[in-house]
Amino acid sequence: MKNLRILVVLPLYGGSLPIGRYAASALKSLGHMVEVFEAPDFNGAYESLKNLRVTGDRLDYLQNSFLNVVSQSVLAKVETFEPDLVLAMAQAPLNHQALKRLRRDGVTTAMWFVEDHRLFTYWKSFAPFYDIFAVIQKEPFISELGKIGQPNALYLPLAALPEFHRPMSLTPVEQRKFGSEVSFMGAGYPNRRAAFRELVNHDFKLWGTEWEGDHVLEPLVQMRGARVTPEECVKIFNATRINLNLHSSVQARELVTHGDFVNPRTFELAACGAFQLVDRRTLLDEAFADGELATFDSMEELLEKIDYFLEKQEECAEIANKGRERVLKDHTYQTRMAALLDFTAERIEGWPSQGNDESLFGADYPPELEGELRQLLGRLSLPEDVSFKDLVWSLRQQEGALTDLDTAILFLDEWQKLYAKRS
Repeated sequence: MKNLRILVVLPLYGGSLPIGRYAASALKSLGHMVEVFEAPDFNGAYESLKNLRVTGDRLDYLQNSFLNVVSQSVLAKVETFEPDLVLAMAQAPLNHQALKRLRRDGVTTAMWFVEDHRLFTYWKSFAPFYDIFAVIQKEPFISELGKIGQPNALYLPLAALPEFHRPMSLTPVEQRKFGSEVSFMGAGYPNRRAAFRELVNHDFKLWGTEWEGDHVLEPLVQMRGARVTPEECVKIFNATRINLNLHSSVQARELVTHGDFVNPRTFELAACGAFQLVDRRTLLDEAFADGELATFDSMEELLEKIDYFLEKQEECAEIANKGRERVLKDHTYQTRMAALLDFTAERIEGWPSQGNDESLFGADYPPELEGELRQLLGRLSLPEDVSFKDLVWSLRQQEGALTDLDTAILFLDEWQKLYAKRS
């Protein structure tokens, strides 16, 4: 497949935000031209609307109007960047009007819905407006998508980014701050609150948000419940002897739910070469073989395995190493993005368009100019078959002073656009 131009649209905030950044990084490493729509830049203004102290109806109107402006901003970015694909993450600020406009203009769109379809049901309204709808659950979700007019549903589980989620050496200070015998990093869902009250007698640290109001667990919560950055997550994973990975549930009656989707933490921990105890999921056996993860089916089994594995460091290391090998082989974001692009090419007729933008070296140049062009491509890390359009885009991403050749190329691009409008 040729090098593509891909616009990744991030959400204003939320769990799919770092996943969107990982996907964009993976697409770049696959050789594609990637532009990221930074929706989080708008989040501060969006949140400030709540401080106006207006009625609920008026607040809804203002928020919807604001999101419409953000959607129009995405359309403006599409007009400038001219992508082969718009990849929107879950909760991306693209409304029905914007999606209809993209479809009318022949712009191929995909969403990666990295959420539980039973809990977050807005997919019912948006899924039919995307050309491709990638999900982290199988049946009955895929059949339900077909019933509402989305035939191009792809099971695309989460993953890890090996250059980011990796084993690392920590300083003694970092080890003291982030390390413990047992830890959990994530939000304080009801099932986790109930489960972790049984671990207060261990060397146990809790990381993440939404743990307030629980006098039993609050002494274990680190950094006063502040949001943990992805960089800090990797340090926690590496510093902890046993990383707990209990999938979330909004109810506390059944602490281990045996649900289907596999959360990103499963792949990220494994990629770090960190040992984890993860609750068994119905789709977990498709992703990992026996001996590549340590699992539990109940709270009783979790407590037993914590005590067991605290005494079995060599066995923990062996399991963690096997899990890391599996992720590097099958569960990277590069693998996921390649699968998404292949599926899109299979399902969308004529995609990607070959276009008529010739290679930069499709014409004869004076030797001195050709030499300068090759030096420019080297400076920008671009292949010699790069198109003029992609060269212009790369130049616009650079910071610092422009050379005479840079200026001439950008001037030529503006002149071509002006000429095209007048024609």
